[in-house]
Amino acid sequence: MSGTTDLTDTFSGLGLSSKVTDAVAEAGYTKPTEIQAQAIPHLLQKKDLIGIAQTGTGKTASFVLPMLTLLESGRARARMPRTLILEPTRELAAQVSENFEKYGKNSRLTMALIIGGVSFEDQNKKLDRGVDVLIATPGRLLDQIERGKIMLNGVEILVIDEADRMLDMGFIDDIEKIVNRLPPRRQTMLFSATMDGQIEKLTKKFLKDPVHVQVSRAASTADTIDQKLVKVSSKPDEKRAALRSLIDASEGLTNAIIFCNRKRDVATLARSLERHKYSAGALHGDMDQKSRMETLDAFKTNKLTLLVASDVAARGLDIPAVSHVFNFDVPVHAEDYVHRIGRTGRAGRSGVAYTMVAPADGKHLDAILNLIQKPIEWLETGKSSAPQAANEEAPAAEEKPKRGRRGRANTRPVETKAEEKPVQKPAAASRPAPTRPAKRNDDVVESNSPFGDDGPIPAFLLRPTRLAQ
Repeated sequence: MSGTTDLTDTFSGLGLSSKVTDAVAEAGYTKPTEIQAQAIPHLLQKKDLIGIAQTGTGKTASFVLPMLTLLESGRARARMPRTLILEPTRELAAQVSENFEKYGKNSRLTMALIIGGVSFEDQNKKLDRGVDVLIATPGRLLDQIERGKIMLNGVEILVIDEADRMLDMGFIDDIEKIVNRLPPRRQTMLFSATMDGQIEKLTKKFLKDPVHVQVSRAASTADTIDQKLVKVSSKPDEKRAALRSLIDASEGLTNAIIFCNRKRDVATLARSLERHKYSAGALHGDMDQKSRMETLDAFKTNKLTLLVASDVAARGLDIPAVSHVFNFDVPVHAEDYVHRIGRTGRAGRSGVAYTMVAPADGKHLDAILNLIQKPIEWLETGKSSAPQAANEEAPAAEEKPKRGRRGRANTRPVETKAEEKPVQKPAAASRPAPTRPAKRNDDVVESNSPFGDDGPIPAFLLRPTRLAQ
């Protein structure tokens, strides 16, 4: 029993071909990760498999390495790929192709990448010659199928990667259309970060007697990452100003990834940073493939200091030396927090992760704290030039002024001042005007309101009229 354990502690003990293990050794890897050690032996036996694992656990290599070994016998035919790997995003597809190039360097296997933003002509040339491995996003693959450029009846191995993301992005119908074109006798692998009811339906529909492999969820964060929470206003311009102050005050910042929840905010924030003379670029789903790859390359080669990205666009990015991560928005899904801050503090390096918390983010922040099961410190006011830095002892007392500011500055003068002071003089504002006096001012304004005690005077009624002027 101990001998088996010792064998699976090395790649050569997993049953991979010498060509593959030599390439793995040249890449600098000596010991398989947990999911690789569990999944590879089953896949080499051509069993269907369900793998539950987060990005960053070595999941890609767990299906790439056995696939390379299995494909060493046989040859591809024109327009009939032997294997098909489905990915939800262009970036993930491109990253899987990089894995094939790295680990398949000793094999004479051909590969094609079918994604949007790349000319059909270039893709068609490869397909016409025949490819062993086809890596594709669902939409672009269906386009090529409808054009008659791809036939899937020769596929021996199917991989559905990031299945949970596929569902989130609405690809379920496309996947069913694609799978219905595949031969029934094939090996199928499905990988996902989560296993919910919809994923179970997929597995029952597409897999036969699958082996289940699950590695511990990435619910813990690395000790090498210094995590901080920062209280900010929900007003976009003030929130962007707070980010700039954080960036300016961050010691040892060499580069950083800034995460937004929505792709439209990614573009807006990147343009704002550029206007303020920061070296910044955007990475989001509406960009064409050429622009996305150029932006990524510029960031990897340090031509760009700041990369503003959405979760979908940044999924699977492997950039070893990122000094800082800024969560401009608190992620909606708690697991995404672990994924985001895991972009820094890699391979034993130290990293810093700031999360900017607006008044409405309490629910999402609670979910993150419940997931990682450890507290995150609030950045102390006065320690940094970052505005709205929160004090953990009384975060709720500072939320109220922020809720009252949007379009109602005239009705809440005391609260407005309390919020503006930290931007200019953070040290002096660490103890703003006591909460009670501010509340009494609120009561005076609201008790005089013709709209009752529950609502302030609408801002438009406070504007001076022409007659008054």
